[in-house]
Amino acid sequence: MLERIQKENDIKKLNPEDLGQLAEEIRRFLIEKTSKSGGHLASNLGVVELTIAMHRMFELPKDKIIWDVGHQSYTHKLLTGRKDQFDTLRKYGGISGFPKRKESDCDAFDTGHSSTSISAGLGYVRARDLRGEDYSVISVIGDGSLTGGMAYEALNNAAQLETNFIIVLNDNHMSISENVGGMSKYLAGLRTADLYTGLKKGVTRTLERVPKIGDQMIEHIRKTKNSIKQLVVPGMLFEDMGITYLGPIPGHDIGALYKAFGEAKRIDGPVLLHVMTEKGKGYEPAENAPDVFHGIGPFDVETGKVLGEKKKDTYTDVFGKVLCDEAGKHKNLVAITAAMADGTGLSRFRKLYPERFFDVGIAEAHGVTFAAGLAAGGMKPVFAVYSSFLQRGYDQMIHDVGLQNLPVIFAVDRAGLVGSDGETHQGIFDLSYLSSIPNMTVLSPKHKWELADMLRFAVSYDGPIALRYPRGSAFDGYQQYREPVYFGKSETIFEEKDIAIFSVGHMFEEAVMVRERLKAAGFHCSLVNARFVKPLDTECIRTLSKNHSLIAVIEENVVNGACSQRVLEYAAAENLPVKILPCALPDQYVEHGNVDVLRKETGLDAKALTDRIIEAYGDL
Repeated sequence: MLERIQKENDIKKLNPEDLGQLAEEIRRFLIEKTSKSGGHLASNLGVVELTIAMHRMFELPKDKIIWDVGHQSYTHKLLTGRKDQFDTLRKYGGISGFPKRKESDCDAFDTGHSSTSISAGLGYVRARDLRGEDYSVISVIGDGSLTGGMAYEALNNAAQLETNFIIVLNDNHMSISENVGGMSKYLAGLRTADLYTGLKKGVTRTLERVPKIGDQMIEHIRKTKNSIKQLVVPGMLFEDMGITYLGPIPGHDIGALYKAFGEAKRIDGPVLLHVMTEKGKGYEPAENAPDVFHGIGPFDVETGKVLGEKKKDTYTDVFGKVLCDEAGKHKNLVAITAAMADGTGLSRFRKLYPERFFDVGIAEAHGVTFAAGLAAGGMKPVFAVYSSFLQRGYDQMIHDVGLQNLPVIFAVDRAGLVGSDGETHQGIFDLSYLSSIPNMTVLSPKHKWELADMLRFAVSYDGPIALRYPRGSAFDGYQQYREPVYFGKSETIFEEKDIAIFSVGHMFEEAVMVRERLKAAGFHCSLVNARFVKPLDTECIRTLSKNHSLIAVIEENVVNGACSQRVLEYAAAENLPVKILPCALPDQYVEHGNVDVLRKETGLDAKALTDRIIEAYGDL
């Protein structure tokens, strides 16, 4: 069946009785491909039938399907003619693991962060109506994403619509970590109430037995604005907001889904389809451990075990261990995650100090201000969050943390290039946005021991402070270089003359290789570990300018607002007799691909950096 899908809408040529086989083939295909290249498996296995039903009902690319987050769009890509490109999934130059408008007209909106699809869909609806066009808009959002405040802002706004807008609530009981909060409990109540399959039928059958007036009552109830569900579900949230609610609908029954979409298309106004799916459906290891198979590397299909040797400690591992040690010494130390306890290394903290652990759900902006409140109340909060997700709390960092100079620690994980997830997940803006905030201190370690020292320093520091570190194995070389962390002070590793490398954080390993290349080419070269991006060690810059003609600042952040720009501005303002060479990422989004490949493509690998430095030094 899958071979017969060569382009969008080919699925409409299949017989309804063939769709079950198609779903099985898609699952086998996804398991086979992700077992070799890695990817988001559990979430995609959970929406196979849902995606098939949507593609049967709607006409692409005329109709617009908007995926929240978008990591569950693999089946959508298969059904729009991208099967033969799947070996390139998440590889440099290949297809993205997320929807991408420039990849296909059937990808209506680029996504990667959660809680955005309803807002984007509402924008499409308003544009459609203003332009007098005729197409359907379907926003698919997960129950985990409903913990994000942006989704409620959009729902509130959507309630004013008088034209069709379909919102699919893909309810699989969890996000990456287990869902938390009131919405999770509310949806759990809807799931277990057996509302529309049991009670609705029961009420109808009972009334049918009432002589004469039974049928009249059934018809009257059907016409009642709030319908039968209001009899069995007091205070129906979505209906009370003005959004028609249909469901729960079995998410792996293609026929039921198709019928529900047909009903939803006829409603003049916003309608929410509550679809019940199982994350990891059809592959037992993923069903048993959906969090593990949310984003996974190559694995053995038979056993579900990840392939490859056990890796060294990651920066995340080191952070998690040291934080637990510090929590034993400091009773006011608390930890916060935005639905990423495992990903940010807080799982051990959660087990050891459950009363001091807080999962705010997929709500980074709330998480920042919550941390500010904790700090104002006398606690020492550590908000562990991915760099690209912390962007969502920028206003709160300025207004609620920085303005009040509150002692909040931001453990900024996945900083720099993260690889296969691409543009929406690269942590390449944090040095820029963090450094722009008054009162904020920004550090970045060169190796795992320095991360431990910096975290201990942060715990003792009285003010907003951000500790920035990358994804993956922690650099464990140069262990002997481990001076105490002093506020605003860099660390000189090698002191020579002529050329100086000013290395920021985890680019130290690359900087070491650059220095070795320069030495092999006959150049004198000093190497400085910046440590602090803010405040900048201006005394060090001034000292370097006395016996160096060139300072190359190496960092994995976009050049605008980066450390190199701050060094450049300082040298210019002080009229220092030295040339500053910014070695940062270009001012653009960086697509998906292996980090080593991306560094080479963006000129941040050791060879390219060495060539640039030699060329710049030769121009003096």
